[in-house]
Amino acid sequence: MIKEVKNEKEKKFYEALKNLFIGEKIEGQSGFVNLMKIKSNYLEDILNKLKQDIDLSLKKLQEDTKISLNESLDFREELFDKLYTFFSRYFSENGSLYFRFIPHYQDVYEKVYTNDKDVILFWKTYMLYYVKTDKLFKTMDIQINGLRFSFDVSNLQHKQANEKKHLIYELHDEPFKNQTFYFKVSYLEKSHSEKLKKTDLESISKTIFEIVKKHNIKITQNPENPEKHKITEEDILEIVEKAFKIFEKQSEIDYFINKNAKLFLTEQFDLWLYQYIFKGETQWTDKRIKQLQIIKDIAYKIIDFISQFEDELVKIWNKPKFVLNSNYVITLDRLANKNNGLHIIQKILDHKNFEEQVKEWKNLGMINDTFEKSKILDNKLLIKKLNKEYQFLPIDTKYFKDLEIEILSLFDDLDNELDVWLIKSENYQALNTILQKFKEKIQTIYIDPPFNKDQDADYFYSVKYKDSTWATMLENRLRIAKELLNEKGSIFVRCDYNGNWIVRPLMDEIFGKENFRNEIVLRRGEVPKGEIIKLLTGTDYLLYFSKADKNLFYTPKIKRSEQKWLPMHLPGERTTY
Repeated sequence: MIKEVKNEKEKKFYEALKNLFIGEKIEGQSGFVNLMKIKSNYLEDILNKLKQDIDLSLKKLQEDTKISLNESLDFREELFDKLYTFFSRYFSENGSLYFRFIPHYQDVYEKVYTNDKDVILFWKTYMLYYVKTDKLFKTMDIQINGLRFSFDVSNLQHKQANEKKHLIYELHDEPFKNQTFYFKVSYLEKSHSEKLKKTDLESISKTIFEIVKKHNIKITQNPENPEKHKITEEDILEIVEKAFKIFEKQSEIDYFINKNAKLFLTEQFDLWLYQYIFKGETQWTDKRIKQLQIIKDIAYKIIDFISQFEDELVKIWNKPKFVLNSNYVITLDRLANKNNGLHIIQKILDHKNFEEQVKEWKNLGMINDTFEKSKILDNKLLIKKLNKEYQFLPIDTKYFKDLEIEILSLFDDLDNELDVWLIKSENYQALNTILQKFKEKIQTIYIDPPFNKDQDADYFYSVKYKDSTWATMLENRLRIAKELLNEKGSIFVRCDYNGNWIVRPLMDEIFGKENFRNEIVLRRGEVPKGEIIKLLTGTDYLLYFSKADKNLFYTPKIKRSEQKWLPMHLPGERTTY
């Protein structure tokens, strides 16, 4: 009797491969979302080829070993079961490849300790590039007390990095249809200079309340207050707030790219197959050896398919980025000292955007209300001369783009005359983009990464990471930082008790334990009121490493009698102890 063909494990494998390789479906408009859509199309293309290869391999096995159809069907189920068991361990919900789940019997440490070091830092995402952390908001329908709500995130701009953003809810232009209230969801970036805008809850609740009355929509009775029958606007407000909270309880996801997906998956598969063979096999027939070889060949093909796309992501991630916009800030004295510089300054003073520059100076506290444009150039004795009172006022070329070429042409070697580069960018991409220009030219690097705290609190950026994510994010940047330093260069990394246990071994590995110079202890200042019931945490740390063992650009001279504790970042007066 021929066994009934069952495809449950095969379906499970292909569905899992699709879900794990692509990750959760994400909506919105961003470069990363576009890459994920390309990744989805790529998988559809390779699945057909993969299915053909598997069918041919199984057909050849049946012909070579003369096994029955039932035996062939049994092995087909085993094949897909084994493939699913292996690959499901290394894909996360976002499609990233790493040690998502490692059974206790997988001896990953055998490889970790082959470098003759008795202790090194190892974490599950160490072989990855960290891309970003994001809330994976999905279009969602919610029903509360008989009211149905639908949240549309199709236009939600996913975050490019880790800036903290605030969700804004608005009713759609057609807010109620099919017995459902429809919301548009968008991000509003939290800004230092602007007050944080909020969702207009009162207006939304009032609109919904009026629609409920107009259409005589029945609200489910509140079990906590069964005697109450009349629905008020306050009840609607409470229901809407609850709907928002339910919508926001969606998963936060870390996005990564594997540095070498083929090497990683191949090593892990060989280890898995080795353990499987020696722990699970008892009979070594020719048929069984050929079956195991097919499992290996198919797994290797899947690894090749997956790694080809991952390698392309690596190239995209590490490709130097284009500069979208650049401006120069040059003080008036630098312009005045150049040939034709005073003429350019006069053009700037006569420019239609000069008042915008004046507003900026006032906001920065560089001038007061007594400022007079006419006094910048002194015209005494028919010779124009720059007034020393205003000689250090900075001209920002963003206000004078039509004059920018004339301004910059005053300088023969602009790069060498620049004192500072200020780059606004995702920091890994910024470092990677300037690497070729500044490789081994930087003298000193100071890094103040976001401290990895238990909760975000009131910061303008995220500070709540998984320890492995935080370690990977820092490792990626420290490796580029080392390439930027010259042979006499030094690097200082600030951290606190949440992260120093990760930072120190990371820097030992990247810069070399022999190049550790000091751990500088900094007084943090007053302890927040909410922490006075705890043992006081009054210090942060600067970990100080040099690029090379014998080269130090600076040896500090400290008078022991004058050592003082200084607050690091308290507002107002700085108190010494």
